[in-house]
Parts: sequence; C-alpha cells; structure tokens
Amino acid sequence: MTVKYFKDTDTALFEFSERPVEETREITENVYVDLDKDGNLVNLTIEHAGRYTSLPRVSVQEIDTSAV
Repeated sequence: MTVKYFKDTDTALFEFSERPVEETREITENVYVDLDKDGNLVNLTIEHAGRYTSLPRVSVQEIDTSAV
C-alpha cells in the first residue's frame, strides 16, 4: 500500500493495489473509491485531506492477534 499526499491540492491518495480501475464511486463530496472489474478496492482519494484527517502524519500499526 502506498499513501501519497499532494500538498498543493490537499489531496490524499491511498493506493491499495496496482489493478486497473474500472469504476470510481463518490462516497461523499470529498471521498472517492476506485474499484477494479470485480468490485475490489484499488484506491481511496480524500480531497481537502488536511481538513478531515491528520495527514500528512501517517502511522501504521501491525496488530498481532495471536498474542491475544
């Protein structure tokens, strides 16, 4: 997964796979998802990301559920 933040447009792009995009769906006025031909998530775009998220600061945590 890759996260890209475009400061000039305040847009965050989360790239989950490199599959070709078949369809883009608007979730809200500022959130869009790109889907492949099977309906699987390819990308997530958040416009005005600074207003709605804590980007450009990103933290990734891997949770080991086997220890629970």
